[in-house]
Amino acid sequence: MIIRKSPAEIEIMARSGKIIADMHELVAEAVRPGVSTGELDRMAEDYVRAQNAVPAFLGYGGSGSRIPFPATLCASVNDEIVHGIPSPDTVLQEGDLIKVDAGCVLEGYYSDSAATWIVGGEDTVSPEVARLVRATREGLWAGLLEARPKQRIGDISAAVEAVGRREGYGIVHEYVGHGVGRALHEDPQVPNHGRRGRGPKLTNGLVLAVEPMFNLGTEETETLEDEWTVVTADGALSAHWEHTVAITPDGPWVLTARSDEPARPLEEPARIPVTLAG
Repeated sequence: MIIRKSPAEIEIMARSGKIIADMHELVAEAVRPGVSTGELDRMAEDYVRAQNAVPAFLGYGGSGSRIPFPATLCASVNDEIVHGIPSPDTVLQEGDLIKVDAGCVLEGYYSDSAATWIVGGEDTVSPEVARLVRATREGLWAGLLEARPKQRIGDISAAVEAVGRREGYGIVHEYVGHGVGRALHEDPQVPNHGRRGRGPKLTNGLVLAVEPMFNLGTEETETLEDEWTVVTADGALSAHWEHTVAITPDGPWVLTARSDEPARPLEEPARIPVTLAG
């Protein structure tokens, strides 16, 4: 069932989103060679709890795993697409891609956002890898710009897919965006591929997580024995970006926008500022 939110509920979700946006900026500043994903996770949890919010992923039992998720962050490195488990033994190295995915619960409402950072900065990777990160973020904003009343879910999906197809990437089909509200995952699903004019109509009060995942190789995925970490089937690198967005009469309201991004985007996605370095 698709649940629309009232303006008052969206205001709460905007405050939840601001906590996660600020948490992402704090974590991004700490991403450097020699730092473990376990350290990033502790930092993130401490920050979220200090804001009187609760980590959304810690103890989560979805995604088909029999094991509750054990951390605040999903920290996925290189060929790990999503749901990587932070560990003190996973130490970042120059040129790694670290995908940081997190959410929180504030006054009963969820936020959800992800970013991909290049450890050591863009100069530590090939132009092909830097382009993957940039294009995946561009795909996110292409989708967000479609989050307007009277559009359809397929319009978001098609916009995301067009960027991935243009670059020749594997577009992950198995994991998709979703509604957000009093639950982390609500209806409707928001695939990263689709056709314009198809799917549920977007109406005021609908809140969605849009989250493209593009791979340098195949779109196929595998899940590791920990029952959470999803990797590319061919070992190719992957990038992941995500924002929570509300459909409003004035257009998209990106509830998890960071300080380098517009909360109410009006520009073409290629013009959205992009920071790649961690």
